[in-house]
Amino acid sequence: MLTNMGKPDPQQIHHLRLNTLIRLRWLAIVGQSAAVLLVAYLLEFPLPVSLCFALIALSAWLNLFLAFRYPATHRLPPEAALAIMLFDALQLAGLLYMTGGLTNPFSLLMTVPVVISATSLPARWTMLLGLLVVGMATILMFFHLPLPWTPGETLKMPFIYIFGMWVAVVSSIAFTAVYAYRVAEEARLLANALAATELILQREQHLSALDGLAAAAAHELGTPLATIALVAKEMERALGDDNRFREDVTLLRSQSERCRDILKRLTSLSSEGEVHMARLPLTSLIEEVIAPHREFGIEIVLQPGNCQGSEPVGRRNPGVIYGLGNLVENAVDFAREKVELSWQWNERRVELKLVDDGPGYPAEIVDRIGEPYMSRRSPAEGGRGLGLGLFIAKTLLERSGASVSFGNSSEPGKGAVVRVTWPREAFLSRTPAAEASY
Repeated sequence: MLTNMGKPDPQQIHHLRLNTLIRLRWLAIVGQSAAVLLVAYLLEFPLPVSLCFALIALSAWLNLFLAFRYPATHRLPPEAALAIMLFDALQLAGLLYMTGGLTNPFSLLMTVPVVISATSLPARWTMLLGLLVVGMATILMFFHLPLPWTPGETLKMPFIYIFGMWVAVVSSIAFTAVYAYRVAEEARLLANALAATELILQREQHLSALDGLAAAAAHELGTPLATIALVAKEMERALGDDNRFREDVTLLRSQSERCRDILKRLTSLSSEGEVHMARLPLTSLIEEVIAPHREFGIEIVLQPGNCQGSEPVGRRNPGVIYGLGNLVENAVDFAREKVELSWQWNERRVELKLVDDGPGYPAEIVDRIGEPYMSRRSPAEGGRGLGLGLFIAKTLLERSGASVSFGNSSEPGKGAVVRVTWPREAFLSRTPAAEASY
């Protein structure tokens, strides 16, 4: 779920699906049962089988209870998910206690609940669960039953080995949890940013479709209005010199004719817009993009470049218009006095270049410009954006076939530079396939 401006709602993105935990636990139950049966009956090592299966049965009972109590689509709040994963960690610690503690090679499985928590729960809950699991591992380092071994023999492991296993468990928890959290967080941010992109594009497409809706409304309302006008005319003729209703009938007829004139203008406006605006020359596209940003006290300078051949004319694409408009808006926001927009084309490519005279992008983030939820410029320079706007612009433009690059100008007095480049064929077709993917 998204809040304002496409930010992810922290109350929703950390709700883990219960069915996911149930399936993972069934997998663990099968694995634990197979391991106990293998050690006890195939290898014939002494093992407290009944106690082990009691713990396994407890996990299975909880699974059945949750499966029958809640629907498959139920999502757990973070606290409930934490409680379930804490139970899994305690159940596994109990099995390890009866089978050798940290001398058991399966002790590394203690990292699993923490990794699952890192991918789905807030960081504070993952840290809490990680500390509890580390505490369990520390207890198992000193207190546990002997490791099942050949009857009549005792496998005594040196303490340095047990300590090494403890270090392995703790380091695995720390590394895998941090790694899983970062990967999952980036995936969540990207998914929410793409969802915001789709919402923005849908809005632009709805706005572009208003003229078509006006034409459809005019077409559908034309027939009943014509009927009303005809009936009013017949009533006016039938009344003759009767002044009781003559004024009302005349008013009804004049207003119906007025409605027909309004609908006729809407129809002609839609048809004219379709003919003249369905395809846009590059220069018309540029003018349409910069028009809303001329009244903010920043001079926008247009500079034609080396243009070879005929001017490219592409299909009107709301995503391209919005994306370029967002780049221009960003340049105007950070410019001191002037923004320069230049363009050029030849037989192979079409290129736009946007340069402002602002402070430019900080060197430490210039390679990451276009990632979602990253501040566009440093707070000292007044930038408070989340970077979502640039991400949306970059995504929409790349869907149209363009490549977008961000950098800083090496010329004195100039700041950030953005280049948008299309292969000429992609610009000219721009592009039924891409629009269908929206």
